[in-house]
Amino acid sequence: MKFFVIFAALIVISMAAQKKVTLVSCVAPGWASQNGGTTGGGDNVAETTVSTYAQLKAAIKNASIKLIKVIGTITITARLTLKDQTGKTIYGTAGAKLVSTDQTKDGSGIINIRRCNNIIIRNLIFEGPGAYDTDGWDNLILDDCQNVWIDHCEFRDGVDGNFDIKNKSDFITVSYTKFQYVKAPKPGGSGGTNDHRFSNLIGSGDGAIADAGKLNVAFVRCWWAPGCKERMPRVRFGKANILVEKNVFENVKNPISLMSGFTAVTQTGNSFINVTGNTSGSGTVFTPPYSINELNVTDVRADVTANAGATLDGNYCGAF
Repeated sequence: MKFFVIFAALIVISMAAQKKVTLVSCVAPGWASQNGGTTGGGDNVAETTVSTYAQLKAAIKNASIKLIKVIGTITITARLTLKDQTGKTIYGTAGAKLVSTDQTKDGSGIINIRRCNNIIIRNLIFEGPGAYDTDGWDNLILDDCQNVWIDHCEFRDGVDGNFDIKNKSDFITVSYTKFQYVKAPKPGGSGGTNDHRFSNLIGSGDGAIADAGKLNVAFVRCWWAPGCKERMPRVRFGKANILVEKNVFENVKNPISLMSGFTAVTQTGNSFINVTGNTSGSGTVFTPPYSINELNVTDVRADVTANAGATLDGNYCGAF
């Protein structure tokens, strides 16, 4: 099952080559470019390098630390929380990885970001222990956050999911990011689902009325790779205006699932290869307030599979 680029909950996609610039000069595309933009820790700030769990935890909790560089593999012994902060960048050097091996309800997950603004996370691998339906935690959660840019990351084998965006979060862009499951799901969880390889959820739930008018999210040049079963992504409540533009859907069933509660779903310029089920939208959605340099749909597959994930070996930006 493969997904290559998709939009959800007010989302837009496109493709282009990369160019080398300094980390702080990278400009967030999509919805994260709105509402004043997303700059993270900013320019001319001291960099804090971390290579252990204790160092990472201390740097995340310290609001005065604005730029964190992650080196090597860090085992997450207890889920981290970044909350009530504004202006912070966390990025990894080549191969940097955050790993959790806990499949329990309370102990699972890697980072929960809550009530934060202007956050950038780049070039990191988030690796969980595998899907197990214990009503546990995702590898990463954005909870009531605004202006967040997740770029060139990889999310694999989350317990409850790979990465969820919920609870009034807004002006979010996820670009050149890869989602996958390489470990077999564990059956018999208390949640009742034996195969919970459900990658991405946008919205807290169908009755989350506080999400109304929020959840402006763009997935740009992202790849849902083999192993993902559902929620690639799934959109709940919020505006539920979904633009699916210039994606490649390959070897999947029901690539566009029109569930109840949506306002409109527009699909345009997509490529459907060896798929079954619905490929049509319904209604006319929003016009994006930003622009992204688009690739031809024939170039999407090669570009995304080559560049999505924690693939940077320097401070590169996509030419959005």
